[in-house]
Amino acid sequence: MSAPDAVDSASAATPGLSAINAVKTLFLKVGVLPFFLAAALIVFSLVSGNFLTVSNLTNVARQSVYLILVSLGQMVVLITGGFDLAVGTTIALTSVVSALAMVALAAMMPGHEWAVIMLGSLAGIGAALVIGCVNGVGIAQFSVSPFIMTLGVQSVGAGLALYLTGGVPVSRLPLDFGNIFGFGRIVGVPVPVVVALTAIAATWVMMNRTRLGTQICAVGGNIKAAHLSAINTKKVLFLAYVFSAVLASLAGLLLTARVESGETNLGGSMALESIAACVIAGVSLRGGIGRVENVVLGAFFIALVQNGMNIAQIGSYLQMVLLGGLLILAVVIDQLRYRMLIGST
Repeated sequence: MSAPDAVDSASAATPGLSAINAVKTLFLKVGVLPFFLAAALIVFSLVSGNFLTVSNLTNVARQSVYLILVSLGQMVVLITGGFDLAVGTTIALTSVVSALAMVALAAMMPGHEWAVIMLGSLAGIGAALVIGCVNGVGIAQFSVSPFIMTLGVQSVGAGLALYLTGGVPVSRLPLDFGNIFGFGRIVGVPVPVVVALTAIAATWVMMNRTRLGTQICAVGGNIKAAHLSAINTKKVLFLAYVFSAVLASLAGLLLTARVESGETNLGGSMALESIAACVIAGVSLRGGIGRVENVVLGAFFIALVQNGMNIAQIGSYLQMVLLGGLLILAVVIDQLRYRMLIGST
């Protein structure tokens, strides 16, 4: 899962070559993220003196938790050698289904606000599980291309969300839902941050301390070799897409609590942003390589760039252009990194 070292000891005696080798080693280990992060900090701090303030960086960290959740799931899928384009739809469907369920249950169970919140949230997570299971079965059992499968499910899910709501936001959610899960704090820490930290720890343990994490990397590295090693590759692929859907549903619930309504347009750009965060963080599109801690930093970087573009008063349409360009550049550099890794082995 980690990139191999590529230190050229023969040139270590020359300071200039040592610096180049250090940069090359850093690039091979973690990808382009440190260089992009340094460039963003320099450019946006020159644009505005408020960019590097503690309050602004704290705000960026708080805003990045939703993308971190989605990116962790996306990372697991990318490591298996696929990708999940349905994460945005998963967020929207979770939002709509949980909101509709809460409104309906509140009418049937007045005075039981917490039961309404719990059952409504479970309904939203259940809808996300259906999406994850459909993706997992299609890709693992029927060998459908991840691109086609998740793109099709994305379309189906978006249509269902619009059908259920008619495109109208679902309001009148229980007050405690927004007050606690959207704006509440636990020991001074915002609830969404607590949820994100828990998800980060759980994903790290799964990927680094469990057999499933090893099998996920093995399937992404070489699925035929993994199959010959008695790994149930279909089960691993299925669980990867379910895991991605569950994390996306958590992001959907937190975003719903944040805006205090069920929205069909929540998470519209999450697929692009989560893939960009992972690729910039060094997760290989060919599978087998990726680190949880780097992906967290990659998601923070994407939120940081969006914050910097807002401060620089760059329009939302141009932001989409720049974010897409950033993804393309990261993929090109990933290709270069892959060739260097192959050459160094």
